[in-house]
Amino acid sequence: MASIGQNHQPHVTMKTMMLCTLIAALLFAFATPGGLRAAPIPEDVKIGGFAVGCQAWTFNRFSAFEAVEKTALAGGKVIEFYPGQKFSPDKPDLKLNHFATPEMIEEIKAHLARHGVRAVNYGVVGAKDEAEWRKIFEFARALGLYAITTEGVEKMDLLEKLAKEFDIRVAIHNHPRRPDNPNYKVWDPAYVLSVVKDRDPRIGVCADTGHWATSGIKPLDAVKMLKGRIISSHLKDRTAIGRQTEDVPFGAGICEIGAILRELKQQGFEGNISIEYETKWENSVPDVAQCIGFFRGWAAAQ
Repeated sequence: MASIGQNHQPHVTMKTMMLCTLIAALLFAFATPGGLRAAPIPEDVKIGGFAVGCQAWTFNRFSAFEAVEKTALAGGKVIEFYPGQKFSPDKPDLKLNHFATPEMIEEIKAHLARHGVRAVNYGVVGAKDEAEWRKIFEFARALGLYAITTEGVEKMDLLEKLAKEFDIRVAIHNHPRRPDNPNYKVWDPAYVLSVVKDRDPRIGVCADTGHWATSGIKPLDAVKMLKGRIISSHLKDRTAIGRQTEDVPFGAGICEIGAILRELKQQGFEGNISIEYETKWENSVPDVAQCIGFFRGWAAAQ
């Protein structure tokens, strides 16, 4: 019997060594910057192949609790919170932001669960120092968020460090061009690409199509330029390029929403799409529902 055990021992040892080598390689990959990726947004919140819902700013005349309810009413499955919204009708003096107490976070998580909506993003947000940025990432982790949206390009080294530490993505957002402020550059997708292209894969872009249109940029061109770096979108359709116009239901404007969705799908986009409808503030749910319906129709036509 001893000789049989000896004959098999080298084989067992080799298998064990191979297994240990594989485990070590995996641990190294996940410990190495860029090796660990943010958890994907689950398939069960996707509509037409996309995690689509609302930017809570769409409902900024209401509380965060009501924004969740209105998102669900419109058919959305995800929500992106913004800093400073009233917390709830019962607690209007409280604000939902990264200074929220653990009790507030548990309340909003329970409310999300009741309405079948998943929080996936937070922004547009900034901070005064590293301590506050860390609080933002801790808030995002407590809510199980996929990403944070900001325009803080001057803090990229810090944001990259925290994105790696917390395994949460960071998306650089764009507002419209400001002719009176040449220092405001994030309206330009070429500039934003220059900022993020050599960073960790968790650093990228929040594509605000409406603000690009206002700035004179064709949104589809910008989406193509930023291939591989789009983390999320504030999706809007507008009726003109180069001037401010109101939002319209998807497909009613000139932003080529269907072509943008096709391009994002080809790019392997995995993030969230936030409908940010900045008109009809008191009663936008019907238009938002029409925008969400666009995704179902688009998917059925492919």
